[in-house]
Amino acid sequence: MTPKHHPSDAMLVAYGAGSLGEALSLAVAAHLALCPVCRRAVADIDALGGVLLDELPPRPLEDDALARTLARIDAAPDRPAHGHNHGHTDGHATCGGPWPAPLAPYVGPAAETRWQRLAPGVRRISLLPRSRHGGTAQLLRIAPGTTLPHHGHGSLELTLVLSGSFADEFGRYAPGDIAEADAATRHQPIADTDQDCVCLIATDAPLRFTSLVSRLFQPLFGM
Repeated sequence: MTPKHHPSDAMLVAYGAGSLGEALSLAVAAHLALCPVCRRAVADIDALGGVLLDELPPRPLEDDALARTLARIDAAPDRPAHGHNHGHTDGHATCGGPWPAPLAPYVGPAAETRWQRLAPGVRRISLLPRSRHGGTAQLLRIAPGTTLPHHGHGSLELTLVLSGSFADEFGRYAPGDIAEADAATRHQPIADTDQDCVCLIATDAPLRFTSLVSRLFQPLFGM
């Protein structure tokens, strides 16, 4: 089934340009593995970018350009690959796998042993520690009927449904759907099926929990 909720055009352009952080890029890449519509859109964005590059006037490289590039590669952290040329195949994920190809290296082969209990009805696998800019990525496994705390966002949040479904003030999201929230969004997701809702949640800044009780849980959620 083709997803009904997709990243915005601006998000896909930023992804195609390589300007998203690792957490948001991972969420978009995993969605693309499940969504032929967005794969075609990103292919068009790549093609347009190639045309624009071809039209730019050439510039000479600095004498030490190769050495600086190799030094940056050597200094880069060892992360699983999830760029927009990786793992774009159709697939369907469940809480036990198989995972979308870009996500699988982050989850690892023993996912069921990694779930940590956060609160009644909510478990988590941390995939990316918080970056110095505030970005992070994690899996949440939410029991049917469980409601997450009401919250806003410091900046952008992408939530990709892998199995089950959830609903909030803006709609219902099923497997493959991605919910995009920004600093103006306030919502309270609830898992609404008879099976666990497994989601990949990626942010580029900490969430903003809106009530005193929910703020007490913020350190637990690590978001």
